[in-house]
Amino acid sequence: MSTEPAPFAGTLLGDTIAAIHPRDAGAELAARERLDRMTKPPGSLGVLEDVAAQLAGIAGRCPAPLPEPATVAVFAGDHGVHAQGVTPWPQEVTAQMVANFVAGGAVVNAFAAGLGARVVVVDVGVATPLDAMPSLLDRKVRAGTADLAVGPAMTVDEARQALEVGIEVATTLAADSGCLITGDMGIANTTASAALVCAFTGATPAAATGRGTGIDDPTLARKIEVVSRAVSRVPSRPTTPEAALAVLAEVGGLEHAGLAGFVLGAAAARVPVLLDGAIAGSAALVAAALCPTVLDYALAGHTSVEPGHAVALDALGLRPLLGLYLRLGEGTGALLALPLVTSAARALRDVATFDSAGVTEKS
Repeated sequence: MSTEPAPFAGTLLGDTIAAIHPRDAGAELAARERLDRMTKPPGSLGVLEDVAAQLAGIAGRCPAPLPEPATVAVFAGDHGVHAQGVTPWPQEVTAQMVANFVAGGAVVNAFAAGLGARVVVVDVGVATPLDAMPSLLDRKVRAGTADLAVGPAMTVDEARQALEVGIEVATTLAADSGCLITGDMGIANTTASAALVCAFTGATPAAATGRGTGIDDPTLARKIEVVSRAVSRVPSRPTTPEAALAVLAEVGGLEHAGLAGFVLGAAAARVPVLLDGAIAGSAALVAAALCPTVLDYALAGHTSVEPGHAVALDALGLRPLLGLYLRLGEGTGALLALPLVTSAARALRDVATFDSAGVTEKS
């Protein structure tokens, strides 16, 4: 037994990390054995067999329950680095899109409606004051981050508070959700994502920084330079949970922190969490640095065209279910992957075995 003191003792973050345990190996083995007895050639469902076994391990029983209903939590925050001209979009678009989510007019709403999924929006750091709206959770830690190009984006305490917002949201939603899905909104948030990917993986800013919403070459060059300046303040990859929290505070976003906490909270509640794109990937790097076992509960919905996303997924050892060249965020790519996750669980539950169906196996 480790003699190392538990990280963040006496806090919700520390309690959540302590509550995260590995998947149930027995249930996962039972799922693998059932998959091999089902009326199909062994391994013929490919990656879906891995998903089915993972879901059984998460649930602690075989077959696993279907991952429904699903809930998307869209964490929204603004970024002081917007002042560096890393995007042509005005900052007030973050608040305007939050209103659009709540009104049901965004792509995430359209995709969720087709799947019977719920959308919840969490204001963890929008700069503009927001009116109370249905399906909007006011959990604002601060009105946007500071400019990560010139100094820490937030304090360590603010980063922990935002993580705990995500934990609280996941814990609440997990009570009546079979799957939790990450969503995000924040103008300039791909800049913070690239900085986090560099800090946690050692990737170069040029390799991890992309065009976000479609910026031109001069803006991309400026964005890479901004990420380089930020990452230069955290030259080595964090090796302890405390160091990971410090890096998050230095170069991350409030929605990244909220999403990292959301992933931790889902794992503590033993509910699968389906990750969306680049923002979720960088947040998952934070969550895994705080508690590596959290990855037992994570599924990568897709890989986006933002280059840092593939770098993050490779570092996390997560295999994306889809590759559709998406770059929207909001939870859209993860929602598109949800039917695959559901199909994996349904196959494990409903497909007959050779014995039960009276089908002769190969000799």
